Amino acid sequence: MQNKETIENIKQEVAYFMQRLYNKGLTTSLGGNISCRINNETIAITPSQTDKGRITTDLIGIVKMDGTSLSPNLKLSMETWMHLSIYNVKPEVKAIVHAHPPLASFFAVSGKKLNCRLSGEGRAMLGEPAYAPYALMGTKELAGIVAEASLKSNVVILQNHGVITMADSLLVAFDRLEVAEFTARLTILTNMQNCASELTEEQLLAIDNMIKL
Repeated sequence: MQNKETIENIKQEVAYFMQRLYNKGLTTSLGGNISCRINNETIAITPSQTDKGRITTDLIGIVKMDGTSLSPNLKLSMETWMHLSIYNVKPEVKAIVHAHPPLASFFAVSGKKLNCRLSGEGRAMLGEPAYAPYALMGTKELAGIVAEASLKSNVVILQNHGVITMADSLLVAFDRLEVAEFTARLTILTNMQNCASELTEEQLLAIDNMIKL
């Protein structure tokens, strides 16, 4: 188990990025959830039914990988099982951000695909997103579906729900959600104007190879 100072720092970062998510209009007052792996046994995660714009470190809960809450005074996120399921199948993931950004969520309800071939940043940060079929929010069924989809990509678009991103740090997971929203805007605008200029296969391959370095 990490020392108390390390755990408090992780909780502080989770609260900070949750506030930032709300302040940028990427989630609603009570929506969205963020988690960060503390170690192989526990994670820190945002609570349920709490004003995300005013969330503080003391409201961030700790939960074991088997779902046991170490913060009995807090009501943990209803999507705790979804986070845990991803951590269990992807040990390299250290942080997860889930929200309902308005433009990126368009691709969760429209059946259309997010075009990540419009910019180098979009390709580098998002690759090709995975798409998870609908399941009731907060259920273990949804958790299993999303965990399976996460094996294909670090960005998963949840049908009729929202977007979830994951990475080896909170900053990168958060940035992926921002880039997904920016890419959604580009996709919608270029489709409206019928003027998309996509990266070529050669250019995409160069970006993919650069990321592997």
